[in-house]
Amino acid sequence: MDKRTDTKNQDSVAVRVSHAAVRFNMASERVDNLKEYFIKLIKRELMFKEFMALRDISFEVKKGEAWGIIGTNGSGKSTLLKLICGILKPYSGTVEVNGTIAPMIELGAGFDGDLTASENIFLNGAVLGYDKKFMQKHFDEIVEFAELQDFLEMPIKNYSSGMAARLGFAIATVVRPDILICDEVLAVGDYAFQQKCERRMNEMRQEGTTLLYVSHSIESVTSVCDHAMWLDKGMVRQIGLVDEVANAYMGELTNE
Repeated sequence: MDKRTDTKNQDSVAVRVSHAAVRFNMASERVDNLKEYFIKLIKRELMFKEFMALRDISFEVKKGEAWGIIGTNGSGKSTLLKLICGILKPYSGTVEVNGTIAPMIELGAGFDGDLTASENIFLNGAVLGYDKKFMQKHFDEIVEFAELQDFLEMPIKNYSSGMAARLGFAIATVVRPDILICDEVLAVGDYAFQQKCERRMNEMRQEGTTLLYVSHSIESVTSVCDHAMWLDKGMVRQIGLVDEVANAYMGELTNE
C-alpha cells in the first residue's frame, strides 16, 4: 500500500515510512538472449530467487528537517529514496509523503543527450511540472547558478558528468519544493560547486524545505544534515542525531 497526501495536510510530518519492505525477483540462472528468456518463461523453466532490498524500515521526518542516509554500497540507500519518490512501490508497509518533491536521484534523468543545454532546461522543467513561461522567467537564474553560460548550445551528451549535475541541480532547485531528495549527484562535481550546492540546500532548509540526502561523504552529511539513518544490508542499524550516527558508522568502518 502506498499512501500519499497533498500539501494541504497540516501534519508536521513530511515523510512517514512504516514497516516498509522492497522485494526484487532475480533470475537464478543466466539467460544469454531474449529468445531463450521467453522460451524458458513459456515452459515455466525460468526460476527466480527473492531478494529483499529493504526490510521493515520505519522512520519519520518532520517538516524542515534534514536527514542524511548513510551506509556502504548495496545497503539500500537509493532504493529507499526511490520508494519515497514513488518510483518503487513497497512490497509491504506504507509510505506517506506530505508535500511536493524535487527528486535528484538519477544523474541526467529527464535530459535528452541530443538536445542542447538550453533545450534541456525547458525539457527537464516540463518533466518537473513547470510550464514554458515559468522556465523562461527563471532561465538566466538557472544558467548563472550552473555556471554554464559558454556551453548552452552544446548537446548534453558532450557534457561531463559534473556539468550535467550542475544543470540538473540548478533546475531542480529553481523553486523551493517542500521536500528535496538528493542521491549522490553532487559527488561528481568539483569542490567549489559542491560547496555552492550545500549553501543552497542550507538556504532551502532555512525556508522550510525538508531534505533527504544520500552521500558517501560523511563530512558533507554532517555539514548539511541534523539527523541521520544508517542502513546496512537493507535494514536500519541506527537512527538519531547526525553526529551520533555518523560517528558510530565511521567507527565500524575503521574497525573493519
